Amino acid sequence: MKMTPEYQKAQQNMQAGVITADGFLGDDRRPLLDIIEHDEETMKELDLDFEILTARMRYLMEEGRKGLGEPVTIDNKWIVRVDEARGYLPSPFEDGIFRKVNAEVELLVDGKASGKTLVYTEMSLHLIEKYHFFEGKGSPFRLEPLHAKAILGL
Repeated sequence: MKMTPEYQKAQQNMQAGVITADGFLGDDRRPLLDIIEHDEETMKELDLDFEILTARMRYLMEEGRKGLGEPVTIDNKWIVRVDEARGYLPSPFEDGIFRKVNAEVELLVDGKASGKTLVYTEMSLHLIEKYHFFEGKGSPFRLEPLHAKAILGL
């Protein structure tokens, strides 16, 4: 697949220091479309649907917000804490501006905290939902589809 001007610009915007200090690509040197294609293949192998994955992530983030920064138990399956920092970040695809909202989801096993967590942002949720982009390998907010499947119970 050929990189369109939109994806070329997005990849430039994802470099460290452009939008965020660490960027969105980590130490992954592959073209953006190769990263996305690999994660789409992984999702298919895991029998995971992007719509179902992002709906669960959005649900947990919204329910977690009700705790106003304190941990909230959701459906007796997860402990979720949502923090919001001041400020906004533009999407590297230049298609929106997002609040600095972080969700930390911890899986409960037999009603007890397991120590297994998934951390994601409002921006990363958007990037997965719209572009199937989980961020590059080594990125601080990279979500691995297999890990997301396990924590989110999908």
